[in-house]
Amino acid sequence: MTKVVILGGCGVVGRVVVDILNKSPDFSKVFIGDINSDKGNKMASEMGEKVQFLRVDANDESSIKNVIEGMDLVVNCIGPFYKYEKPILSEVIDAKINYVDVCDDTGATYDALELDEAAKEAGITALLGMGSSPGITNVLAAFAANYLLDECESIDMYHIHGGEPDEGPAVIGHRFYCMSNPIPMYLNGEARQIQPENSEKYEEDIEFVNLPGKYHVYPYPHPEPITLPKYIKGVKRVTNKGSVLPERYYELTRKIHAAGLDSKDPIQVRDIEGKSCEVRPYDFAITYLIDQREKLLKEENITGARGSVKIVVKGKKKRTGEDRTYIFSLVSEGAAKGQGLGEGTGMPAAFGAILIQRGKIDMEGVIPPEACVNAMDIIQLMQELYQFDEKDEEKQSPIIFQSIDEEGNQKTLQLSDLL
Repeated sequence: MTKVVILGGCGVVGRVVVDILNKSPDFSKVFIGDINSDKGNKMASEMGEKVQFLRVDANDESSIKNVIEGMDLVVNCIGPFYKYEKPILSEVIDAKINYVDVCDDTGATYDALELDEAAKEAGITALLGMGSSPGITNVLAAFAANYLLDECESIDMYHIHGGEPDEGPAVIGHRFYCMSNPIPMYLNGEARQIQPENSEKYEEDIEFVNLPGKYHVYPYPHPEPITLPKYIKGVKRVTNKGSVLPERYYELTRKIHAAGLDSKDPIQVRDIEGKSCEVRPYDFAITYLIDQREKLLKEENITGARGSVKIVVKGKKKRTGEDRTYIFSLVSEGAAKGQGLGEGTGMPAAFGAILIQRGKIDMEGVIPPEACVNAMDIIQLMQELYQFDEKDEEKQSPIIFQSIDEEGNQKTLQLSDLL
């Protein structure tokens, strides 16, 4: 009997992982690990006998230890990762259990990589950051760099998304966290830490294949520039930049942060009756942004999840040595229409769990996706899930693959050309 537990299984991302692994024949028991007993038990009862709920408190090491005991694999979707990544991964390593997470925090990535030797000694695979970005971005970038190019010069990743039905305080809080921390960038062959206040010159206006016009994207503190240069020989630049829809909503978030209104230090204010009370600017900012988001979504007629992740890889083409640019776009269109951040992050994590269970990933240690995940395995799993049909607009692949030659001629290729 193969058993997997999804920590944070009641969350937006965790629910997707639970659903996919419940449908997969690779696991005989799927456990929802979460602090929310009411929601977890309800989910388990709706999903059938294969799924059970286990209460876990991520702030309690003994609780984590008890929940993961006897599991064959742990999928960690509990954030914020800068708080929970290291203690959870440490417990998993001690228990000698294979592991997958969707960690997208830079500080937590450094913390996790420090546990590489411990994971190797435990003889386990700890797949780090197997979401959309990081995750699929790493896998496709490495595929283009290592299999389609003789020399890789640059890897630039861009992402934009919005319109999900749920966006709670944790999502906004994570954005504030990202805006407060140095941004890793790999420039001119060197790892650099760019302070947010000095990042303006790296901003760009970018086109996405499934969205009209151009969108302003900002340097984003994601882990790809930390890990990709370790596995892509000779690369000179790796960057990650992104934004959120509606753009005015993201601009408002950035302005609130710049004004210091995301501070968690209480301040004294007077209520409408003149009485003094303490308020955290952070709490006000979160509530205000949630309220304004709904208004801006309506004004811009965004009624469902939409977005795109764009991976641009440049270098010298294999065999010919000519300049070549490869672009992979992951879009919320076709077979993935209406799918948002939860699906985009949860599905790759579930795929990572399946590939480990099938023996497709057998490297030991704490390893990023580009080091151990085969792009063809991911594409084949997506084909199993989506049943692509390029002749049917409703079933077209969520991955669009394009090539630009040295004269600027662009063509769209079929994924079948890669399989």
